[in-house]
Amino acid sequence: MDNISRAARVDRANFRGVRPYASGGRGAAASLAPVGGDALARVLVVDDNEVIRQLIAVNLQLEGFEVHTAVDGQDCLDRVGDVRPDVITLDVMMPRLDGWVTALRLRENEETRATKVVLITARAQEDDLRRGRDIGVDAYLTKPFDPNELIVTVRDLAGL
Repeated sequence: MDNISRAARVDRANFRGVRPYASGGRGAAASLAPVGGDALARVLVVDDNEVIRQLIAVNLQLEGFEVHTAVDGQDCLDRVGDVRPDVITLDVMMPRLDGWVTALRLRENEETRATKVVLITARAQEDDLRRGRDIGVDAYLTKPFDPNELIVTVRDLAGL
């Protein structure tokens, strides 16, 4: 990866870069209705920091996505079957079950294997990017990130 501070997008074996925000508290999982009409796609936003989780959710909702949230990796795995997201944004550093293990379990499960996964983390070392690539995530965004870059990445992964 040439420039880790740019959006890191995984196209099968290739990452491309992005940028995000800071950290904060915890809150309950929630769903946000899409703004006006039919949703573009369904997104599950997973982050233990309530401020970041809601910031990502609101930005995506305003773009017309149907947004659901989860507070950590275990909550994500518990909800993914009911939500059936097109894209999952997944923080790496979380309690109970981190993003690495969650992404790996999503890839190992036949029902979630094809779901697009965006890792969002402050961890931007080459080893971290390689680990994401090895797991098979579809994009890797480093914190702090530009919300517009996140939207472009999610739209692209959702096939829009």
